[in-house]
Amino acid sequence: MSDFPALSPEHLQSVDHARLFPTTRADHAPRILLLYGSLRDRSFSRLMTEEAARVLNMLGAETRTFNPAGLPLPDDADADHPKVQELRDLVTWSEGMVWCSPERHGSMTGIMKAQIDWIPLSIGAVRPTQGKTLAVMQVCGGSQSFNAVNQLRILGRWMRCLTIPNQSSVAKAWQQFDGDDRMLPSSYYDRMVDVMEELVKFTWLTRDAAPYLVDRYSERKESGEALIARVNATS
Repeated sequence: MSDFPALSPEHLQSVDHARLFPTTRADHAPRILLLYGSLRDRSFSRLMTEEAARVLNMLGAETRTFNPAGLPLPDDADADHPKVQELRDLVTWSEGMVWCSPERHGSMTGIMKAQIDWIPLSIGAVRPTQGKTLAVMQVCGGSQSFNAVNQLRILGRWMRCLTIPNQSSVAKAWQQFDGDDRMLPSSYYDRMVDVMEELVKFTWLTRDAAPYLVDRYSERKESGEALIARVNATS
């Protein structure tokens, strides 16, 4: 089994333990960006992200939350639109993200999807989401469902995020917040705390090795072939 005619051995690398387990590690607070998917005055997905941000801050993370009000529909404005630039700058700043959407008609909201659609797979030579940790949550108006978080997981994979195993889905979200818009004690609250705790742990664990974790044979091979083509063309 030593014959691999389809393989380019020069681009296949053994595991580099020095890159996988770097001895020099960042010690600043994990940078977490939170996105929510509703523009209602009393948006339960926003209230969930606010509650999650409080927990993240207690766990030593630095948080920022993007307000989607004023964000144009994808392709309805140029990428230099101020809200688009704000969103992209925040994604670039972040080392991990929380995506929280209401479930509407068995799906995430258009507001949630528009935010993700405005995040490109690459900006120049930089992939802004690749290798960053991601936690997904949803709020439901009725009984508990998992359609939105399942779709968010698909998008997280597509955006090459490291989506953590745990997730949160809150049923009858309107019953879970008090008059001060604080989340009431419940198993739903405990699960949200679980998710944020796990997100911080995974961010600490992976952020220094993230570029190596998402380094791919196929892309090294493609880049190598492009270099050879360029050199041959110059010659």
